[in-house]
Amino acid sequence: MTLDNSQTPPKHFLSLLDLNEQEATRLITRATALKQQRQRGEGYQPLIGYTLAMVFEKSSTRTRVSFEAGMSQLGGTALFLSPRDTQLGRGEPIEDSARVLSRMVDIVMIRTFEHETLTRFAAHSRVPVINGLTDRFHPCQLLADMQTYVEHRGPIRGRRVAFVGDGNNMCHSYINAARLFGFELRIACPPGFEPEPEILAAGADHCTLMHDPAEAVEHADLVVTDVWASMGQESEEAQRKAVFADFSVTSAIMAKARPNALFMHCLPAHRGEEVSADVIDGPQSVVWDEAENRLHAQKALLEWLLLDQQSGATPAP
Repeated sequence: MTLDNSQTPPKHFLSLLDLNEQEATRLITRATALKQQRQRGEGYQPLIGYTLAMVFEKSSTRTRVSFEAGMSQLGGTALFLSPRDTQLGRGEPIEDSARVLSRMVDIVMIRTFEHETLTRFAAHSRVPVINGLTDRFHPCQLLADMQTYVEHRGPIRGRRVAFVGDGNNMCHSYINAARLFGFELRIACPPGFEPEPEILAAGADHCTLMHDPAEAVEHADLVVTDVWASMGQESEEAQRKAVFADFSVTSAIMAKARPNALFMHCLPAHRGEEVSADVIDGPQSVVWDEAENRLHAQKALLEWLLLDQQSGATPAP
């Protein structure tokens, strides 16, 4: 049942910093509880009658399947909307689409290019809006990454994390995560491919920028990378391969990290480029747990935004 949110501004999830540490920690705990509940075969459908609109301007595997399956498992309905299916693709103002959609559905997830598209939509929405990915941030992935680390190694506060590669939306989100969860982040990227200065400056107390992957990974508890050319950068792919050639996470690079360090990648991965096959398929890799946890972390997020936020509660334990 759609609730009238016209009087109270909805809670959105546009970046990781829309949460405080307590909220984020409880969401991760809740995600693991929902995962265990699912593994036990216990049904749980608190979102019967609720509808999620999924607006995609970028193609997706994990984002679409995890949100659609998650909403179904919680008893709700998910609607897939691509630019070919909506007036957004024919030039309808973002603000108008937000006003219309948010009168018909209970929550909206958007996966798009420009972060401004997301913020403009959220500013005119009467229901919660989730960032499924923009060129600036990928906060849903970070919820899953933090859940995965906690499940394997416990709290990440005080640990050292190394991000190797492009200073992109994943790097930006790891900077936000370092601020939120209190870990040390070392970023290794080629000159000219650093994260946005204002995002890096805001995380200066927790982040160090360098240009040597081996130095960044030294004594790390977690090593993270991403593709060298993201969607929308296909024309730069050949140039980026040359620039990033020394920024591949290989077994030699992983050997610089702690012996029990984990490896993560948000996927899809290009074996032989940003990561070697023996690393992503090796014993330190937790990428498949990381991918699965997109489902559970987002279920916890949907539950919180639709139920707990309306009652003024923090995420359920």
